[in-house]
Amino acid sequence: MNEFQFRRLRNQPFFTWLFLGIQTLVFLLGYFLPRIPLESNGVLYGPAIVFLHQYWRFLTPVFFHFGLMHYAVNSIVLYYMGEQIEALYGHTRFLIIYLGTGIMGNLMSFAFNTPGIVSAGSSTALFGLFGSFIILGVHFRHNQVIEGLVKQFTLFLVLSFAFGMFDQSIDIWGHVGGLVGGVLIGNFIGLPRPAKKYSIHIRILSLLIFTFFVILCLMYGFKKYG
Repeated sequence: MNEFQFRRLRNQPFFTWLFLGIQTLVFLLGYFLPRIPLESNGVLYGPAIVFLHQYWRFLTPVFFHFGLMHYAVNSIVLYYMGEQIEALYGHTRFLIIYLGTGIMGNLMSFAFNTPGIVSAGSSTALFGLFGSFIILGVHFRHNQVIEGLVKQFTLFLVLSFAFGMFDQSIDIWGHVGGLVGGVLIGNFIGLPRPAKKYSIHIRILSLLIFTFFVILCLMYGFKKYG
């Protein structure tokens, strides 16, 4: 493999493909092998976290979906948006954003939703990608390509919130948590080549606010079941 081929391979959105592959595998196993209790052990379910100490449920719901439409829509959005954001932020930053915001969204759902509610879906992490893209819009406000993508993603964001107001199956708190987490994590980790230098004070403040939200959600969530 020559240097050009190595660089081309390195620039591929392999984490986006990895997450797509994982949620596709989980969906197919649940669809064709329904007797395997994957979903019951992977979705967000407060009592299992509090009383059975199944803390992995703050992360695993990102890879589970309820039905074909739920899986298909989230997979399309992940493919379209993930490959672009992974290219802009870089692989490591993208990995941190996707998993970190997915956890943040599930934490907020755990804290503020009705006790005992069941929730799952990659939309928590997808809204986190939206949030991180807001940071791109701030730092590259004069870049026409970035501005166009920000407008497209913002439109999707508004429509998703609008539908969520009328669809009780949509986890609004999970979306809010993912969005807030995306803004904070995106601002904290920064870009590989920012248009201007990040203020260290803003980055530290973003980390502190993120930590505050994590602690608040954990305390409030566990208190509900106390």
